[in-house]
Amino acid sequence: MIILREVYYKYEPEGIDALRGVSLQIKEGEHLAIIGPNGCGKTTLIRHLNALLMPAGGRVMTGGFDTKDPGHQADIRSLVGMVFQNPDHQIVGMTVEEDVAFGPENLRLPTAEIKSRVAEALARTGISELAGRNTETLSGGEKRLVAIAGVLAMRPRYIALDEPTAFLDPAAARLVLDIIDKLNSEGVGIIHITHNMTEASLTQRIVVMNEGRVYLEGTPREIFGQAEKLKEIGMQLPQITELLIHLKKAGFPVRTDIVGIEETLEQIQMLTGINKD
Repeated sequence: MIILREVYYKYEPEGIDALRGVSLQIKEGEHLAIIGPNGCGKTTLIRHLNALLMPAGGRVMTGGFDTKDPGHQADIRSLVGMVFQNPDHQIVGMTVEEDVAFGPENLRLPTAEIKSRVAEALARTGISELAGRNTETLSGGEKRLVAIAGVLAMRPRYIALDEPTAFLDPAAARLVLDIIDKLNSEGVGIIHITHNMTEASLTQRIVVMNEGRVYLEGTPREIFGQAEKLKEIGMQLPQITELLIHLKKAGFPVRTDIVGIEETLEQIQMLTGINKD
């Protein structure tokens, strides 16, 4: 488990309070979305999970290790892998295979173990055929998958992803999301920053950040059932939620806390009598 207790962080010399007393627990194996308006502290928060940033106040415990303890930073970073918003910031190898091997090499693992981990990570992300490709020739979606594979080669228990589908076309975004879902089904905990409310609605739990604090926390149904609170901080709603709200305002007896397409079709079927198939 990852535990944050009253975590504060300020960017100096600007004096910007990025986190203002954040308390949060993240369970191993869960799929968590972190959403909120720009500048609310989302990225700052996840960079505390693997000791890239240290709290100015409060405490972060990752897998039982205090992130402020320099003697355990290697353990912490092997537990929580980080995929940045721009994959170019973490791709360092000339070829895909070299890049994915970078992390295990820094752990000074035996050559055979490194090769095994690289092959496994490439297979799990579905990009084994890219092993020999020059990283400069990759598309945006391929770079994201290479970044995820590089993290997987470290065999983390959690992966924190900062806007993993940003600037991707729909097909590439779908591929990245499918890989994330697959990894989560295999037991890897996923911490997923996103501005895409449909993506957030597919996770197990959502944390809404605002002005450096946890504003709301709950299941997608609980979060998107509080439409007015989300709108107060400038958040968009999933298209399904917007549709149901409009139907309710028009006088139709529908629930507005629905987040899935199947449930939405069932609601419409009840109203119209039309078979959803």
